[in-house]
This record gives sequence, C-alpha cells and structure tokens, in this order.
Amino acid sequence: MKLVELREVVKKYEEAVTVNHLSLDIEEGEIFGLLGPNGAGKSTTIGMLSGLISVTSGDIQVGGHSIKRRPLDVKRQIGLVPQDLAIYEYLSARENVTFFGKLYGLRGKMLRDRVDEALAFVGLLDRAKDKPSTFSGGMKRRLNIACAIVHRPKLIMMDEPTVGIDPQSRNHILESVRELNRLGSTVIYTSHYMEEVEAICSRVGVMDHGKLIACGTKEQLLRQAGQEEKLLLELDQESTGAMDEIRNHPRVKRVTTTGERLLEVFVKESTTVLQDLLFILNKHGIALRTLTRVEPDLESLFLHLTGRTLRDS
Repeated sequence: MKLVELREVVKKYEEAVTVNHLSLDIEEGEIFGLLGPNGAGKSTTIGMLSGLISVTSGDIQVGGHSIKRRPLDVKRQIGLVPQDLAIYEYLSARENVTFFGKLYGLRGKMLRDRVDEALAFVGLLDRAKDKPSTFSGGMKRRLNIACAIVHRPKLIMMDEPTVGIDPQSRNHILESVRELNRLGSTVIYTSHYMEEVEAICSRVGVMDHGKLIACGTKEQLLRQAGQEEKLLLELDQESTGAMDEIRNHPRVKRVTTTGERLLEVFVKESTTVLQDLLFILNKHGIALRTLTRVEPDLESLFLHLTGRTLRDS
C-alpha cells in the first residue's frame, strides 16, 4: 500500500528550480533512503513533504491526504527529525518532548505516557529532568528523535540524523530506526554515510539537480546502472601480450594497473570471465599470486550516476 505519493512536484525560488517534476511512491512499511549531492533537492523535498515548504506545482499525498488541500491531516501523520536540531536548550528533556506532544494534540495521561515512552525509546528516560545543555551531541540527536515520535507518526522523516556524533550514538540511532520500522513506522532517511543507507534501507532513490535519477532496491539499482565488478589480480611477472589479450576480451570493460604486477580488471559477470583470464595468464606462463573480487556497491553506483562521491558532494 502506498503511503507517500509525489506527482510531478516542482519547487521554484524565483527562476531557480530546486525540485524538478519529481514523482515518487513510497510503500507503507519501507525504510526509504534518499541520496544526492549537496543541492540535489533532498532537504527541499523533505521540507515539502512535512509542509514546511510550499509546493510550486504538482501534489504530495500522505495516507491519501493532499498536502495542498488537507495539510493538517498530512502533518498529523508525520514526525520530522531535521538536519538542524529542533530542541530548546532551556527546557528539560521531558519538557521538550511534552511541548511537541502538545503540538500534536496529546493531553493528560496519554501525553504523559507517550512522553515517557518516547524518552525510554531513545534511552533518555533517566535524564528526563536534565536540560539539553548538559547533553552530548549524540544525546541531543536522540532527544530530537523523541520529539518527532511522541505522537506515534505513520511516517518519520530523518534528514541527516547522525551528523557530527560519536559512533556509539550513531549505532544507537540506526538501531532505533530499525526498531521504529519494526513497530510499524515508515521511514524516509537521508544521509551522507553510504554504509548507513546500505545497512538499513530497503529501497533507495538518488536525486541530482532536483530530479530523481534512479530508484529501487540496491540490487535493482546496480542492474539498472550496469555496474561492473572489479577483479584485483596480483601477478608474478609482467606480460604485454597477456595484458593486450585481457583488454580485448569481450566481457572486459577496462583494465588499469596500480603497480607493476597488480591489475584492476573491470568486467561484467566475473564468474563467467574468470576462467578465461586464468587461461590467458597460464598460456603466457604467468602465475596468479592473489585474486580479489570486489562487488559493486552503492558508493560506486552514486559515483557512476552523479560523477561525485557522496561524502565529497
């Protein structure tokens, strides 16, 4: 069942188009990763989904409600963990979560129970009376999550939730995302850490210049992009004849050398090519010292699609 539907969504600032006819469906129960270089339109898309940024044209629906016609019905279903912390340093942790719970209409015992539930979920119930000014960066991020989930939203959007925190807090947040998903929430997750997306996301969309340029599971994306596998071959000697023969193999895309006897051979379907490569080396009297097979990953896909690595973008 589709929980989120974007149809030909455009966002313009005067003449600048930051989101360009974006169409996307997100199924209920997914952890959907949204990737893209800086300026690709990810945060603008999150802003429009949450109702913080107006849509220039097109429409967004969450749970069957249009962000244009029924914005409050959409906002009630959403929890937002923004890239910049949205907490109040002069309020205690409990007061912060209570404030956001009231914004979503929670009152009385239900409010108190949900606040305790949210603080316990992020591991801060024992620090409920303390102010965020006494917290580490990771604890502040976790409090941010508690504020976003206190009303048990159907859709949780997390925009770079692990920026600038220690590895322990980062792992805690990733496990929290998995647990929220197990409890029934759909999650949209943006990150500059590709390993996070690979670890937790069931499907991934890649944006660039305001457009969605690829979307699917990791396996689907790698097939769509025609990604190559890389074979690292360490040889016992050099041979121009063997190199030429390997380069001319119909399934070899390219060969690079990273040392006198170390080859990087980029191929399609390495299992069908490897036997041929071994035959060529043997024919030229060359022994293979080591062989390493490097499978394509999302980082190589991102580089292939955008011309940049995610961290450097």
